[in-house]
Amino acid sequence: MMYRISFLTIVAAALVVLTGLSQGGAGGKAQEATVVKVGDSKITLTFKGSDQKHTHDVAKDAKITLDDKKAKLEELKEGFHANVTIDDKFVVTKIDAHSKKK
Repeated sequence: MMYRISFLTIVAAALVVLTGLSQGGAGGKAQEATVVKVGDSKITLTFKGSDQKHTHDVAKDAKITLDDKKAKLEELKEGFHANVTIDDKFVVTKIDAHSKKK
């Protein structure tokens, strides 16, 4: 009986960890998101499938585009849709934003 409880605890913990990592989009893979707020070299986003807000630092050399044109972070507005790439330290390295949903 103890074996079953321990096994289920380990499985549940693994699911929590894996789910948490996928929500943040870390690891260099682009994730679909919606811009909530921008300011002070930070961006707050909600990722596709979640209403939870995540705030990340934006790298000084991050590649940012808006409607397929080079842009500044400050040009991004609430509600814009974006594909965001986040590194292993949860810093945004690339933002491909669109003012209208494609």
